Amino acid sequence: MTPRLDFLGACGTVTGSRFLLRQDGVGLLVDCGVFQGNRALEQKNWGAPGFASSDVSAIAITHAHIDHTGYVPRFARDGWDGPVWVTPPTADLLEILWPDAGRLHEEDARFVNKKGYSDHRPALPFFTEEESRKALGLCRSLPFHERLDLAPKLSFSFRRVGHILGAAFLMVEANGVRIAFSGDVGQRDVPILKDPEPLDRVDYLVLESTYGDRLHPRESPQEELAAVLEETIARGGVLLIPAFAVGRTQDVLYFLRRLQLARRVPEDLPIFVDSPMATSVVETYCANTDEHDLEMATLRDEGLCPIQGPSVRFTRTTEESKRLNDRRGPMVIISASGMLSGGRILHHLKRRLPDSSTTLVFVGYQAEGTLGRRILSGEREVTIHGERVIVSARVRSIPALSAHADQRGLLDWIAGLKERPRRVFLVHGEEEPRRALAEAMRARFGWDAAMPAEGDSMELPRT
Repeated sequence: MTPRLDFLGACGTVTGSRFLLRQDGVGLLVDCGVFQGNRALEQKNWGAPGFASSDVSAIAITHAHIDHTGYVPRFARDGWDGPVWVTPPTADLLEILWPDAGRLHEEDARFVNKKGYSDHRPALPFFTEEESRKALGLCRSLPFHERLDLAPKLSFSFRRVGHILGAAFLMVEANGVRIAFSGDVGQRDVPILKDPEPLDRVDYLVLESTYGDRLHPRESPQEELAAVLEETIARGGVLLIPAFAVGRTQDVLYFLRRLQLARRVPEDLPIFVDSPMATSVVETYCANTDEHDLEMATLRDEGLCPIQGPSVRFTRTTEESKRLNDRRGPMVIISASGMLSGGRILHHLKRRLPDSSTTLVFVGYQAEGTLGRRILSGEREVTIHGERVIVSARVRSIPALSAHADQRGLLDWIAGLKERPRRVFLVHGEEEPRRALAEAMRARFGWDAAMPAEGDSMELPRT
C-alpha cells in the first residue's frame, strides 16, 4: 500500500502543526498542536480537528511548543488513549508546559467570566490542569536515533534539530518510502544547544518556512540587546521582554548574564522572570547536560549555569507578579507568552505600555493577527482584556534571537541531502514566506516545492 499524507494544520499559517501519515491501516500523527493568532485561527481549536480517534494509532511530537503539542490534552480528554512518542527532554518539558497551559486556560476562563467580555456564558477552559496531567500518562520517551517500529512497514526515529531543548526532526520509513518532517529548524552556532543534525537521503521532505522570506541580521544578538538595555537603563525605564518560556527565555538570560560578566550591564540590575513555567524550564535546561553545546558544557564544567545569575529573580505566584507593577526601573521583566496571546505579559503591558520610559522588545516570531504583530507593526492603541491601552513605550525587535533558522539557514540545512527529494512540501509558514522560500529553493537547487493547503491529502509513491 502506498503511504498517504494528510495536511491538517500549519498550512499557510505558522501554528496548528498536524500531519497524519497513513500506512496499511496505521495512522501516525506527526505533531498535534493548537492554532494561535487571530480570533478566527484560535476558534479553529474548538472545532473538529480534522482526524478521528480511530484514524490515529500513535502521535510523534517534534518538540514541546504548544503549537505542536497543545491539542493532545484535549484529544485525550475526548477519549484518545494511544501512545505519544517524544524525546526524553521533550518529556521533561511537557511535564511543565501542559499543566501550566491547563492552569492558564482555567485562569483565563475565570478572568473573562469575571469581566464578562466573552461571547460564551460561561467561558470554559480549553482543557484543565487535571486533564493535562492525565494526558502526560500517554507520553513515551524515545531516545534520539533509536528506531521505533509502529507496524511491519512503518517506523521512525528522532534526530536533533536545534530550536529548543529536545527538538527533533522525524525520519519516517513507510513501505520503503523515506519521509522527513522538519519540525522547527533551529539556527546554527547559537548558545546552549547543539546544532541541527544533517539530513540524509529522503524521498519526501515536509519543511517549515516560518522565516522563509527573510534573513536574520548579521549583528550579534548580544550587542543588539546591550544597546537596547543601555538605552533603557539611561532613561530609568523597564525593559519588557515577551518571550516563550521554552527557548527564548533561556537565550535571553544567557546573553544578559554574559553582558553582566563583561561589565556592560550592572551586576545588580534586577532581572525578573515572571513565569512559573519559565522558572521550571530554566532548571530543566541546566539539568539536561547531554543536550548542551560546547560553550554551555564548558561553563557548566566550571560550576556555572550561565542562564542563572545573581540578580535573576523568579516570580512564581500571582501576588509576586502583581508587586512588579509597583516597582520602578531600571529593571528587566521577561514574561510569557511570546506572541502576547495570553499569560502574565498582558498585565505588564497594560501597566507599562503607556509609559514612555518602557522599552518593549520582541525576540521571537509574531504571527499574523496576534497582538504582538499589531504592536510591532506600529499600532499606537490596542485592546487588552477589553480595555483600550495607549502604546507610548518604545518598541524594538531583535530577530537574531529567533529560535528559527532564516531562509539561508533552511537552504543550508537541506543542502546536505545527498539526492534530490521526489518532492518538498512547505508548511508552517504564512503564504509570503512560503512563496519566497519556494523561489529561493528553485533558484539555488532547481527544485520545485509544493505549498499544500489545509485538508489536502497526497499519496507518496516510491517511484
